[in-house]
Amino acid sequence: MTTFPSNISFPSYTSTCLDAAGRGRRFGARWREAVHANLDGYLRLFEVSGASHGRVRELGERALDSTAAWAPELAEEIGGIAAGCGLADWQVAVVNARTEILAALRHDGEGECSTAVVLGGGLPPRTTQTWDWHDHLRDAPVLWAYEPREGHKVRTFTEFGVLAKIGVNSAGLGAHFNILRHESDHANVGVPVHVVARRILDEAATLEQATEIARSAKTSASTVITVVTAEGARSLEICPDGVAVVEADTAGVLLHANHFLDGSLSAGERLGTERPATYARLEHLEERTGELGDPDATARARAMTCHAPVAPVCAHADPALPLDQRWETLAVISLDVAAAEMRVHKGRLCQVTASTWQTF
Repeated sequence: MTTFPSNISFPSYTSTCLDAAGRGRRFGARWREAVHANLDGYLRLFEVSGASHGRVRELGERALDSTAAWAPELAEEIGGIAAGCGLADWQVAVVNARTEILAALRHDGEGECSTAVVLGGGLPPRTTQTWDWHDHLRDAPVLWAYEPREGHKVRTFTEFGVLAKIGVNSAGLGAHFNILRHESDHANVGVPVHVVARRILDEAATLEQATEIARSAKTSASTVITVVTAEGARSLEICPDGVAVVEADTAGVLLHANHFLDGSLSAGERLGTERPATYARLEHLEERTGELGDPDATARARAMTCHAPVAPVCAHADPALPLDQRWETLAVISLDVAAAEMRVHKGRLCQVTASTWQTF
């Protein structure tokens, strides 16, 4: 069994190659063991969720085909990562499509992420997100800087082998990322939502451009990508039935957990109806909006912190539970869209201090 790199902060990597396939090959070669470990971790999760090896391969190949049709260069980059680390293309496509595969398997869980964005007050946008995921994947993240084209810089908090997740670009746009579940989710795998996030970071400078990119993708699973610029913020609620836009309120506050807020899509809500803790988490954020607008990231993290049974914004894994039901807050991320940087804390929300932030 291969292992992830392990230290008190997340590993980081800067790509200098502008060619998609070449960039992928160099990344794969540099992080060979870590990409293999991430794939191994997801194969364990899929197996526990009832998927055979053949089923996972089938879904990965569909994801690769959908990516190639919608974003050919990104499919080339997936192929480059695979070539660099000695995997088949479909295997790297699997980690990029882990949301789609879990949706196809109808997998659910108690955890997941919470996001808060506060605008106005004569200050830059203040953003804070927890990244909650399965505890056996706690060392999957990597901080990756690259240029999809000369002069356009992207920094992303992602997982080894996954093209992007949460991030910010030099055009002044940032993106947060929370999973959703909808009745329209299906097993005919479409464009992976992580690929959608990557294209937004690669191409968008405005909220409208990000929205157009999201709406152009035919997806099979749901998520919400909250995009932020100095001028505003909106949540793009994505599902196979369409993309809804949720704007910041009149006070400049935009909050999201793991249920749909748009009225036209919320009727098909699945995750929240089965795991209602998402509603308690959102209520907690609503009660703390003043503190979540603090210019200090540590103060915002403290304001966001709340544990079960009140509201599990900071999740702690229960080792007694099966692998697919163990959730933990594995990272906390804040975006600085003006500087095109992120501040990242490795570990739970309740462990954040002024000295635990990693600037990237």
